[in-house]
Amino acid sequence: MRLCFVVEEQYRFDGMPVEVIGQLAGWGHRVDVVRPGASLLRLSEAVRAGGHDAWVLKTVSGGPGLALLEAAAAVGLTTVNDARSIRGVRDKVAAAVVGHSRGLPVPETYAVARPELLAELPAAAFPLVVKPAEGSSGRGVRLVRSPDQLAAASAGLSGEGMLIAQPYIPNSGVDLKVYGVGGELFATERSSPLHPGQSQRERSVPLPAEVAGMVAEAGEVYGLDLFGVDVLLGPDGPVIVDVNDFPSFRRVPDATVRVARAVLELARTGGSARGTAAVDPFPLPEAVSEPVPVPEPVSLLTSAGVPFRIPATAGEAG
Repeated sequence: MRLCFVVEEQYRFDGMPVEVIGQLAGWGHRVDVVRPGASLLRLSEAVRAGGHDAWVLKTVSGGPGLALLEAAAAVGLTTVNDARSIRGVRDKVAAAVVGHSRGLPVPETYAVARPELLAELPAAAFPLVVKPAEGSSGRGVRLVRSPDQLAAASAGLSGEGMLIAQPYIPNSGVDLKVYGVGGELFATERSSPLHPGQSQRERSVPLPAEVAGMVAEAGEVYGLDLFGVDVLLGPDGPVIVDVNDFPSFRRVPDATVRVARAVLELARTGGSARGTAAVDPFPLPEAVSEPVPVPEPVSLLTSAGVPFRIPATAGEAG
């Protein structure tokens, strides 16, 4: 297969997706790497029907990569995840509305252009968690305990655009992150960014059945195949506070192999798989034992402006 990975600068040295790219190349697949933040692209050549079996996106919210993925989808190419689904969860306003409408346990959500507008809420509505509607990786998340802290929050969120605010859910200070990949779910615990004084080393934990069912449903609702869901275990039960496309998959056993295999299966089926299954129907292939060189990022232009193709790293296989 021939695959195209769109990787932004923040992730160019990150194990996810660099190790996945190496694994796919080691299995004999052709992998092209595009860095939209550092490349001049001839779009008519870079994004064309039949050029790749699938496009895979690993970028930050608000970065340029999603536009390329949407362009690939527009000409009928398979994308991982589905480009519309990615757009839907990266816009936290849209994600909250969809979650509420489909019955997911999502907190009441307010949308404002500036944090000080939240002063219109009664004091009883506080504390609030405020964050950018298109934020990622915990950027710009603020705990606003009372209306008199809104001015300080406003200074820290200046220039972030639309914001969302949700009631703070009392919890132990430990977040539960659940990853969905290849039809399976995996849970990890880690310290909450809202409780910086509490140290909790990230670790794998058993996944409660109630949470597993809720996360599987979220994958279906948002139409994601590779995803992560942030869950808080509040006094009234588990609550979904965020959904991510193509997360880090930290602490997932054999994450590189699992993600690489999932990408191939989605490319083969045209991205038709959705949500999760109780049993993994496919045995794990053996991981590559020796390191495989990762293809260099490309601009898909030579210095003379003539399109070129990247030499296969380990041959091309279907």
